[in-house]
Amino acid sequence: MTATLEARDLYRFYHAGDDETLALRGVSLTVDAGEVVAVTGPSGSGKSTLLACLAGLDEPDGGLVRILGEPMSRRSEAERALIRARRIGVLFQNANLLEHLTVGENVRLARQLAAATTNTSIPELLEQLGIEGRIRAHPSELSGGELARAGLAVTLANDPAMVLADEPTGELDEVNASRLIHLLRTRARAGTAVVVVTHNPALAGEADRTIVLHDGQVSR
Repeated sequence: MTATLEARDLYRFYHAGDDETLALRGVSLTVDAGEVVAVTGPSGSGKSTLLACLAGLDEPDGGLVRILGEPMSRRSEAERALIRARRIGVLFQNANLLEHLTVGENVRLARQLAAATTNTSIPELLEQLGIEGRIRAHPSELSGGELARAGLAVTLANDPAMVLADEPTGELDEVNASRLIHLLRTRARAGTAVVVVTHNPALAGEADRTIVLHDGQVSR
């Protein structure tokens, strides 16, 4: 069976004057459908760089990323954006909502950009996340927990095969962080592959596997 995500020997380096920084040094990762993988490590270890390469937001200098067997790397930015829109949901720490749109309009826009076809209506999706009553609310009118769930609704708008989350509980209190962790696990049980970059031990503890990065390499 084809893995949802396959990353092989990823390298990424940056130049600043005469200095060269190796952000990733031969990182490999495979994630199957329904699996939750946590990526941990100290600040500067390459976690966010890895997530950006997996999402096609950044291009690795070496190695290859495949999503459901389709190459993400060595493609044009437009091609990567299309793959991301159709197959990947990216959840950022700051929710990924447009302030001038309502919650429902944010989800609708995400679906339009992906040209997504799904049997779940927007009200049904918001009901699954417990915020069906906030469909007409703007982000500024939401609590911290509601913002996190609204951001997750945008992430799940295209019914992605994979969710990539960057410190999704970083701005949440313990109760709302626990709710978000539960929602990600629920999504995984439905068959979605989930990769989470986190410093949160509770979130890492809910993962099926934990990858620890140190100086751009997998340490265990």
